[in-house]
Parts: sequence; C-alpha cells; structure tokens
Amino acid sequence: MSSKRFRGAGVALALTFGLLAGCSAGDGVDVDGAQVGAGGVLTAAISGEPDQLDPHQTSAYPSFQVLENVYDTLVEPDANLAMKPSLATEWDTSDDQLTWTFTLREEVTFSDGSPLTAEDVVYSFNRIIDEELNAAYRFATVESVTAPDPGTVVVKLTAPTPNLLASLGGFKGVAIVKKSNVESGAVKTEPIGSGPFAVSSYSAGDSIKLVRNDSYWGTKPKLGGITFTFVQDPTVALQNLRSGEVQWTDNLPPQQVAALREDDDLVVRSAASSDYWYLALNQARKPYDDVNVRRAVAFALDRAAITKAAKFGLATVNQTAIPKDSAFYYDYAPYQPDLAQAKQLLAGAGVTDLTMDLMVTNEYPETVTAAQVIAAQLKEIGITVKIRTLDFAQWLDEQGKGNFDSFMLGWLGNIDPDEFYYAQHHSDGTFNFHGYRNPAVDNLLDQARTETDQAARKQQYEQAAKQIVDDASYLYLYNPDVVQGWSSQVSGYEVRADRAIRFRDVALAG
Repeated sequence: MSSKRFRGAGVALALTFGLLAGCSAGDGVDVDGAQVGAGGVLTAAISGEPDQLDPHQTSAYPSFQVLENVYDTLVEPDANLAMKPSLATEWDTSDDQLTWTFTLREEVTFSDGSPLTAEDVVYSFNRIIDEELNAAYRFATVESVTAPDPGTVVVKLTAPTPNLLASLGGFKGVAIVKKSNVESGAVKTEPIGSGPFAVSSYSAGDSIKLVRNDSYWGTKPKLGGITFTFVQDPTVALQNLRSGEVQWTDNLPPQQVAALREDDDLVVRSAASSDYWYLALNQARKPYDDVNVRRAVAFALDRAAITKAAKFGLATVNQTAIPKDSAFYYDYAPYQPDLAQAKQLLAGAGVTDLTMDLMVTNEYPETVTAAQVIAAQLKEIGITVKIRTLDFAQWLDEQGKGNFDSFMLGWLGNIDPDEFYYAQHHSDGTFNFHGYRNPAVDNLLDQARTETDQAARKQQYEQAAKQIVDDASYLYLYNPDVVQGWSSQVSGYEVRADRAIRFRDVALAG
C-alpha cells in the first residue's frame, strides 16, 4: 500500500542464496572471500510481508520498505520532500518545458557489478509505460524517453508537467531496474538494484535479508546488512524490540506510544505524515452506486471517534486527502455526525436493512480496530457491517477483482497533489478500484497536472477535492503521524514524512 496498493499479489518463494546469519555489531561473514557483514546486521520488524520485490509491479508498502534500500531513482526526495539528485546529478528544461535532459552520475553499477547506463533508464521507464504498470499514470504526458549517449536521458513531454520530478523520484515504484533481471523473472524475489544494499535471501513468511552493496556509488553504508522480519502483532513487535531480537520497528502499539517516549532504553520518534486513510464504497455494486447512500454513510461516521480508537491521538482528522501542513491543504469538512440526515438519505434512496461487507487487513491492525468502530456507528442507521479480515496479499487480490462492498486502507508517501487524487479518482485512474466516474473531476485533474501557475493549480485541486468529497468517492478519515521506534544502539536514523525507510546512514553500536 505503497504507498500504495495494487492488484498483483505474487506468492514469494523461499530463497536462500548467500544466506546471511545474524551478526552482532562488528562481526563479519565470509562469502566468497568478502567480509560482507562487517558493521553489524540491523533487524527491522515490519508489520506485513512484501507480495513481491519487483518495484514496477508491487503496490504493497512492505515491499517498498525493503526496496527503498535496494533501488535508486533518477532523483529522490530529501527530508523536506524536495527533489534532489540521485542517479541524475543535474537536469535542464527547455524554454517551452517540454524537453527535460538528465545527466547521469558516472560509473554507477548495479549490485552485481554490471554498469548502469542511460539505456537502463530508458528500459525502466518504457517498461512502465508500454506494459501499463502501476506507475504508468505518472508518465501520462511523456511522449518519449531516449538515451542520446550512455550518460544522458532525454524525456520529451506533450505538455508542461510541473510534478515530473516527483513522478520520477517520489517513490521506488519508478526505480531503475536491470533488463535481464526482469526478463528472467528473478526480479520478483532476487532483485538487482544500484542502491546501498542488495537482497541476499528471501524466505517466505519469515524474513528478507539484505547485505551491504560494496559497489554502491554513494557513501558506503555502515551496516553490513539488514534483516526485515514480518511481525503483524504490534505487541509482539514491541516485545522483540525490548528483548533486542529486533533493533527497529514501525509497528508499535499506538496506545503505548506516549509511555514509550519516556523509556530510556528505546528511541521513539514521530512526524506528521503525507499519508491519508479512508473508507471506499464499491460504486460498481448497488446500492453504493447511489451518491445518497454513500453520503448517508459519510454522515453516520464519527471520524474523531474512529481516529481515537485506531490511532490514540497519533493522527489528525481530515475530510480531504491532503494534510494541513501542505500548501495544497483544502479546509473542507461537510460531513459532521448526523444520524437523522443519514437515515433520511437512506430512506430517500429506498434502502433498508442493508448488510455491508467491509474488507480490512490484519497486516494493518488499525483497519481492524477502525472497522469495529465503523460497524457500531453504521448500526445506528440500520446498516449491518460484516467485517472481513484478510492477509494483505488476499486483500490486494480481492481489491483488484472488485470483490468487496467496501474497504478501509491508506495511501502512503504522497508528495505532489496529483498523487493524492489522480490515480484514485480519475475515470481512467490506475487505482480507481471503487469505480468512481465524474467528467468534471476528470477535467480538473487533467488540467491540474499540466498547470504551471501554482495558484491556479491549487484552485483546480481544491475544486476537484470538493467534488470528490461531495460525491463521497472516498470517505476520508484522518492523516496519521509516522511513528517508529528503535534501540538506543541505533544511530543515524531519521523518521520521514513520506514514510521512506532509509538505513543507508545508520550505524549499530556493539
């Protein structure tokens, strides 16, 4: 849920190529004569298991937690979410803003030692475009991608695209991949990137192990490796952190976070995120195709109560997607709890004694908690909610098939306003699984993508957001904080608003 969530839900196979044993800080493991473990191995507990490790195919946030450390993009967001050089050291834009020329960093290699050139960038972008993969919507204005020489990439556009850099570098779904790794199919479980770490082994249901990429173009990581373990239960993740079994987790029990901040043995930090969580109703099914039924549900929800139960104060209620600290925030909240209004809307739609399937995933426990509160609230207007709890791979598959009445989940790591709305609410949006269609919204979102005047662009997104909320396309709930905890042995780690998990600057004390 890359950020984001997608229909593909591959089944990971257990692989053990170059399996790295757990090491204490400073230990090394000899693999073909190389001390790949020097610097220690950090163990990180994440709440879900990746569905696969192909960055262009996955949509699962657990996948991107791993891939953030394995792959590079042309540019990448810094701590303030401004786009900075990565594989591209600089770029120029033509006067008409239709041609962007990127200069690549010299002597970059993939983790297997093969050179990374402009042809790899062209292949990666064209793969996404030609195969209409998950990030294809980010390339809607791209006319061509070419490589006039091994160190240069030229992107030609059909219209000015103010969010191009964010589209090319905002998340690892547009990572630069190796063609032979993709064509062999190994990319799903044995990806080859150019990032600071490389995948060493992938054991389904257990862990993914990374080792330091000693051919990395940037400052070499201090860690010898990272082990990602999959721990769904926040209480267990905390126990593992306290015992030293893991040294980092983003899966802390929200009700304990305030007390954990005072624990001298742990470091707990939070930051306002660029995420949002929401409830979606399937407009391809009756009666949810009726806007008045969707609005009835919206009026029945007490978002403050849902947020308190799910996040214990670690979130901000919001009826639009973009959080309050963004320049594109739109203050609009038409749905205050009103049971009488909700009942009236249902009666007007001829709906009585409705039973609604609500799909959630146990790999995001807050969805399960929130669903229980939502069920109690909707019962007050005569809607019986049947909560269906799935593992995330099943959840993704059911979403892709349209097999749901409703679901709750979040969009993570958004940067540009286009990422909050286009793919989810445009009629042709890649993630418009709930079947929303509004030509006026389509037009506004199309205009805003190519609008270079910041004030005009903000107004267009506000108009689109208002219509999306009025149509109850998504029933927005809250913007959560990013909350993560780690051992006092860990240094050099920073919590990021985009929820990118970067361990390249982390050190682990003995």
